[in-house]
Amino acid sequence: MRSIIPFNDGWLFHPAEVGTDTPDTAFAPVTLPHTTRLLPHHNFDVDEYAFVSTYRKRFTLPEPGAGRRVYLDFDGAMIASTVSINGHTFDEFRGGYVPFSFDITDYLNEDGENLLTVRLDSTERKDIPPFGYVVDYLAFGGIYRDVSLRYVEPYHIDNLFVITQNVLTPSAQVHIAIRFNNQTDDFQQFPMQVRLIDPDGNIVVTQNVIQALAAQRIYTTVVTLEVEEPRLWSLNNPELYRIVVDLHPQNEENNPVVDTLTDQFGFREARFDKDGSFYLNGERLKLIGLNRHQTYPYIGAAAPARLQAKDADIIKDELGCNIVRTSHYPQSPHFLNRCDEIGLLVFEEIPGWQFIGDDDWKKLALRDVRAMIERDRNHPSIVLWGVRINESWDDEAFYDDTNTLARELDPTRQTGGVRNFLGSQFIEDVYTYNDFSNTVLDPEHTPHLVTEFNGHMYPTKVWDQEERLIEHALRHARIQDKQLGMPNVAGAIGWCAFDYNTHKELGSGDRICYHGVSDIFRLPKFAAYFYSSQSDPAQRIVLEAATYWTMGDRSEGGNDPLVVFSNCDEIAVYIGDGLHGRYQPDRAQFPNLPHPPFTVTGLGLLMTWGSAFGDLRIVGLLNGEQIIERQYASDGKPAALTLQTDDAELKADGADMTRVVFKIVDRYGNRLPYTQSVVMFELDGPGELIGENPFPLMGGQAALYVKATHTPGVMTVRASTPRLPSAQVEIVVK
Repeated sequence: MRSIIPFNDGWLFHPAEVGTDTPDTAFAPVTLPHTTRLLPHHNFDVDEYAFVSTYRKRFTLPEPGAGRRVYLDFDGAMIASTVSINGHTFDEFRGGYVPFSFDITDYLNEDGENLLTVRLDSTERKDIPPFGYVVDYLAFGGIYRDVSLRYVEPYHIDNLFVITQNVLTPSAQVHIAIRFNNQTDDFQQFPMQVRLIDPDGNIVVTQNVIQALAAQRIYTTVVTLEVEEPRLWSLNNPELYRIVVDLHPQNEENNPVVDTLTDQFGFREARFDKDGSFYLNGERLKLIGLNRHQTYPYIGAAAPARLQAKDADIIKDELGCNIVRTSHYPQSPHFLNRCDEIGLLVFEEIPGWQFIGDDDWKKLALRDVRAMIERDRNHPSIVLWGVRINESWDDEAFYDDTNTLARELDPTRQTGGVRNFLGSQFIEDVYTYNDFSNTVLDPEHTPHLVTEFNGHMYPTKVWDQEERLIEHALRHARIQDKQLGMPNVAGAIGWCAFDYNTHKELGSGDRICYHGVSDIFRLPKFAAYFYSSQSDPAQRIVLEAATYWTMGDRSEGGNDPLVVFSNCDEIAVYIGDGLHGRYQPDRAQFPNLPHPPFTVTGLGLLMTWGSAFGDLRIVGLLNGEQIIERQYASDGKPAALTLQTDDAELKADGADMTRVVFKIVDRYGNRLPYTQSVVMFELDGPGELIGENPFPLMGGQAALYVKATHTPGVMTVRASTPRLPSAQVEIVVK
C-alpha cells in the first residue's frame, strides 16, 4: 500500500558546500523545517543567510520497499536544490515556493544505510523567480518546509482534482479527475472505488469503476458522483468533505487496497461578476482583507504547522478579515489547510515582484503556475489565481500563456493579475489593482478588486507618536469604507497584515517594512483595532481606544479627538469619576462600514494643563446593555511585565513551536509604548528559546518563540526586567 512517512528528523546541516568526505561531526543536527541561520528580528544583512549550504541525512528504509516505488517529496526549499542519493545526483531544482519530488527507488540500498545530500543554494539568483530585480521581501534560506518519504505501487494515483457543479441546487455533482501513473511495462486493469465522505465522517456515496491503463503511461479519468443537498462551505460554516479513491489488485476487488489517495474539498460557488461584484454561494459578499508574507522574526520562513495555522487564525479571528492574499508566492499547505478549516478566502499567486526575466525565467514561472494550481486546486478557500508577476509590465504573449495554462488546469476558478498602473492589458478574468492613491478608483473605471493600498505610503512603528498611528488606522478605515459603497469594486485587500523583513532599498534603516496593521510579532497596532472592530458582534465584541492616554504625545498636546474602534452600537466615555458623554458610531464620515469608528470630541475643553487628568474608562453597549469595558491609566507608570503563550501544549517532534508574547503594561493591562526596558528570559525543561535574549524592548510589546525538542516534559519560561516582578508560563511537551 501507499505509505507517507514524515522525513523531517535526523538531518545534519553545514553552512557551506562540502563533499561526502566531510565527517558528520562537522555538521550540526537539525530537524525540519529549518532555516540556514537564526537571526535577530531586524538589523541583519541578506548575506547572513543567503549562501550555499549542505544538508545530509543518513537513513535505512523505515519499511521494506516490497516492489513499490519510493519518492522523496519536498514541500519547499529556498531556492535551488541539488539532491543526491548514494552518489546519484538529480538535476538541480530551481524554485523556492513550490513542491518538488524525486523517484529515488533505483538508487536505494534496501538493506543498508543510505546517504542523502542536498546542496542548497540560497543566494538571490537572477535566473529564478522572483529575482532579477529588487524584491520587496526576503527569501530566507533553508529546507524550510516539510519533507516526506512516499511509497507507492508502480501503478498508482498521482493526483486528484475535485470539481463541484450545481451546488446551489438540491442535486449537485462532483467530478473527480483522477490522474494515474503506470510505471510498469504491462497493461494494467484494476478495480477502483471512489467514496465521498461528509463532514461528520459518514460515507455519502460510493462508486466502483474498472480502470485500464497502458504501460508506462500517465492517464487521467473522470468519475462523477451525484450528491443530494450538500452542506455548503461558507465563511461561517466551512463544511469540509473528503474524496477517497482506492485501487485494488488486478481482478481482485475484494482484496486489500494497494493504493489510496484522499483529499478534502468543499461544496461552494465563488465567482467575480463582470460588474465588479463577488458572490459566494449566490450571495453578494464585499471582500475585506489583508496581504500576508510567510516570513517570521528569527526563523525566516521555517515555521512549523502550528505557527502557519496561527497566522490564518489571526487574520480571520483577530483582524476580522474574510480574505487574504498570499503575497507574492504560493504559501504553506498548513496555512491553506487552516484557511479551509476556518472559512478564510484566499487569493494565491505565483512568485515574482516587478520583474520579468528571459525565456528560461518565464518557463520557470509557468512551471510555478502549474505546480501551484495542481497542489492547491482542491482548497475551497482559494477563489482566485494570481497568474501575473506582481506589479510587472505588460507582456501579452507571456500572460496569454499563464492564463491559458491556469484555465486549462482549473476551469472552475478565475484568474487575476496584479498591476500597479492603469491601462495595462486586461488578459485575466478579474482586474486586480494595487491602488496607492489613498482613495479608491471612481465608479466609471474598470470593475476591479483592490489588491493593495496604503503600505509604503504611510508606514508606522508600534512606538510611533499617537497621532501617526491614528492616521494610519483611519487611512485603512477610509479606504474600506469607500470600497464598501462602490458596487463595481469587489473589495479591498490592504497592505499588509504584518510588518516584515526586507532589503535595504525598501524598508526602514533596520531592514523592516513597517507596513503592517500588526507588528512583525503579529501584535496589533491601532490599524489592527480598526479591522478587528468590523467583526460580527455575535462572534466577538471589540472595544479598543486608539490612544496612549497621555497629555503631551500629540502635536499641540491633548487627546482631542479620541478615536475608538468598536463593534458596539454605543459607547459611554468616563474621565476620572465623571461621564464625559455617550457616543454613536461616526456614520457621517464612514457611512458604509458595518461598524464605523467612534469620534469623541470636547476633550480639549476639559483637559488642559493644570487640570485634573484622570483615568479613561470606556463602556461599550449593545442594544442598550453594557457588554464590555476598557480602562486606561493616566499616570503612564509600568505596573507589570506580562508573559503569555499562544499554546499550553506542544508536540515533542523537534520542530513544534509556539509564540510567547511579553509586554510592559499599565495597571489595566495596556502596553506602554515608550518603556525601553531590557527583558531577560530563562527556560527550564525540554525546549529552546528562539529570539533575542536579553531583549531590548521598544514599543511595549514583542515576542519570542519556544521550540520543543524530542523529549516530553514541562517547560517553564521566566521573564524579568528591572523594577517589576518577574513573570512565567508553563508549556507541556507531549
